[in-house]
Amino acid sequence: MPSMTTRDNVDIHYKDWGDGRPVVFIHGWPLNADAWDDQMKWVADNGFRGVAHDRRGHGRSDQPWHGYDFDTFADDLNDLMNHLDLRDATLVAHSMGGGELARYIGRHGTGRVRQAVLLSAVPPIMAKSPDNPEGVPDAVLTGIKEGIVKERSQFWKDTAEGFFGGNRPGNKVTQGNRDAFWFMAMHQSIQAGVACVDAFGYTDFTDDLRRFDVPTLVVHGDDDQVVPIDATGRKTAQIVPDATLKVYEGASHGIALVPGDKERFNRDLLEFLKN
Repeated sequence: MPSMTTRDNVDIHYKDWGDGRPVVFIHGWPLNADAWDDQMKWVADNGFRGVAHDRRGHGRSDQPWHGYDFDTFADDLNDLMNHLDLRDATLVAHSMGGGELARYIGRHGTGRVRQAVLLSAVPPIMAKSPDNPEGVPDAVLTGIKEGIVKERSQFWKDTAEGFFGGNRPGNKVTQGNRDAFWFMAMHQSIQAGVACVDAFGYTDFTDDLRRFDVPTLVVHGDDDQVVPIDATGRKTAQIVPDATLKVYEGASHGIALVPGDKERFNRDLLEFLKN
């Protein structure tokens, strides 16, 4: 994988496949660019250029001690966009990557952006509060951090079940899904793992979403056990001026990887790209 160096001297690794109009994939936590391989090949096979990077602290990128906040993540994405001179791009983001996409537009605008796709994404805000009663309780977010610190390898194995809906009757989750999740999670630094929970749990992206001025596709499963749709996807679709919401009935958080949901998302993504 090639790499580029950010403005604060952090090496960010990325993949760059195919030719055509760019589609930039932004992965979720605790994954890396490999989580998008199916979609990267799909868009490249259909005449687009797929680009995906490992967020700092994840995968093959550097693991600095600081910088696990969304202003920094958005500026890293901006560095990548400038490094590759990507224009007229569609940004596709999963989970906490949706916060990175939102903050990128909030800080850097849409001069290089044609479309946006938010998949199972955390905006506008994930944590439960009086203003967001559908959100995730503080105790759950604290438990995630404690699980990582206590014994992260087993924690990631346990977390994969709810992430993919493997604890639901009749699910189509494979052992390969679980193994891939664990493998990618173990390549995230423990510091990034813990710090990102506070970042994606408590950052408010409402003002960033209001700055969207490009067509936006919001895709979310109504059985997402990680990022509840009523706190996030449904509200995002109401805030973004030109948004289309697609709800996948019974789908989990890991839509882009689970058989059945993955193929549906790929079709919806390609249709959106060609629109």
